[in-house]
Amino acid sequence: MKLKIYLSLTLLVAALSFAQEKKTEKPKFNQELATSLGADKYGMKPYTIVMLTTGTTKVDDKAKMGELMKGHMANIGKLADEGKIVVAGPFLEKNKENYRGMFIFNTKSKEEAEQWVKTDPAVQAGVFGYEILPWYGSAALPLYLKHHGEISKENP
Repeated sequence: MKLKIYLSLTLLVAALSFAQEKKTEKPKFNQELATSLGADKYGMKPYTIVMLTTGTTKVDDKAKMGELMKGHMANIGKLADEGKIVVAGPFLEKNKENYRGMFIFNTKSKEEAEQWVKTDPAVQAGVFGYEILPWYGSAALPLYLKHHGEISKENP
């Protein structure tokens, strides 16, 4: 009986260590993909983050604010379709910096990111201000966008 328990435990430990070994196996390097994404030797690249802040203009008219937000969302979609925005989204909680949302732009140029953020109707109206910061992240980050449509039932 002890031998059966010992053998069972040994097999279990071996199976678990094999499963763990498989999980930590490094994927095969794909030079073509790395080059197409602009990856450096670490698989990373520079981006520009734009932090949207509470702007200087307060819009009390709900219809006007609704139109600005509709334009804001349409602009995000346009910039994403053009490959300029990699990530966009609001913050879920208030914060001391008054950050409302952020964009990660697929550029290392602060000037180019500023041109793109200024196409946003809510920025143009002063509802949002912004801060621009350089950032270094995975060059594979843009790849998630092609799958987002597969997992979202509705768009805001």
